[in-house]
Amino acid sequence: MLFRLLSLLMILLALPYGPAWAVDRAKVERQFQQWLAQEVWPEARGAGVRRPTFDAAFSKVRLNWDLPDLVPPGSKATLPRRQRQAEFGAPGRYFNRGSVDGATSMGRRMAKRHASALQQTERRTGVPGRIILAIWGRESGYGQVKIPHNVFEVLGTKGFMSRRADYFRQELIAALQIAEAGHAPEQAMRSSWAGALGQPQFMPSSFLKFAEDGDGDGRADIWRSEADTIASIGGYLARHGWDKTRDWGFEVSVPASVSCALEGPDQGQSIREWEALGIHRGSGRAFPAHERDGVAYLMMPAGRNGPAFLVTPNFYVLKEYNKSDLYALFVGHVGDRIQFGVQDFRGAWGRVDSMLRSDVAAMQRGLERRDYDVGGADGLAGFKTRRSIGRWQEATGQQVTCFPSAAMKANLSR
Repeated sequence: MLFRLLSLLMILLALPYGPAWAVDRAKVERQFQQWLAQEVWPEARGAGVRRPTFDAAFSKVRLNWDLPDLVPPGSKATLPRRQRQAEFGAPGRYFNRGSVDGATSMGRRMAKRHASALQQTERRTGVPGRIILAIWGRESGYGQVKIPHNVFEVLGTKGFMSRRADYFRQELIAALQIAEAGHAPEQAMRSSWAGALGQPQFMPSSFLKFAEDGDGDGRADIWRSEADTIASIGGYLARHGWDKTRDWGFEVSVPASVSCALEGPDQGQSIREWEALGIHRGSGRAFPAHERDGVAYLMMPAGRNGPAFLVTPNFYVLKEYNKSDLYALFVGHVGDRIQFGVQDFRGAWGRVDSMLRSDVAAMQRGLERRDYDVGGADGLAGFKTRRSIGRWQEATGQQVTCFPSAAMKANLSR
């Protein structure tokens, strides 16, 4: 009996959403159906969606209680204990051998197979084909990854009861507009757990704004057309500001005399100025001459526990596709491997503590009490949190790592 009780306790502690699981699900389901009828349908109708389209979309849809970040009516929003999205986990784990090598090898094959479409898109947008390939590979395995969810189930559930309900409700209306216009082939309205569609994994609103016809058939088909997928990714980056005269960034060595707290897109200076501080390319090669007077930003995704980079404004264009530093870094790195044959980063990913998001959030609140700007106590170690940790460590005479650790929690909770 004791073993069974302990097992049950462990299961309950592992559930990521706490109070969300204590609600009357049947009652919430009824509220969801009322919400669809009384709130979503009038909004959809106003956006040009016909009743048959709406009814077909929701004919078999029920709430999906397995999705992350749910906040059912009557429950309190809490941070999930762990973050499911890989982009916000341990930095080194994101660059595992299988993911990097798989995206690279398949990317090289795709570069040959779709050379014409890639060259055409690069000429039109200025976005390098290798970058488009790396995004395509990361998002859907070059169209090979099975997309698991019904988009209306995902967006309906998250639009009704998630921490970002308003955002997902808008995406739900956009998905209905896509269905109404007949953009997607039959049975193709499948999505990720967040509601992203097709081979480039566009959110529905991004499809409506940025999907492009790359093969000239008059349709933007990001589900079946590789040329349309390539054109859409390139167009998305171009319209978010990709500068064809710049690279995305360079791995660098950062001497101990340069503070890791200098990280961030609001602390940029020219590469020439970074060089004057003692920062050099990790490869030992010189920076390209045309880059040296351009602005660059220090980026250390694991603080002193991993590789360091000087990144250009194009790096932050990549982050418009996915807000994670690790995602943008993966795309740039894999793209370079595809085209230039570069090897692994020269800087090693050091070991970092496995931490709960709630623990990181507690540390962030401790830093906020000390007047450090962490960008919000969200439990994620973004650049503002990393450099605030570094500044706090410098101010208190500690070893400066610019990355959270379990030992910091007690100190910052005081």
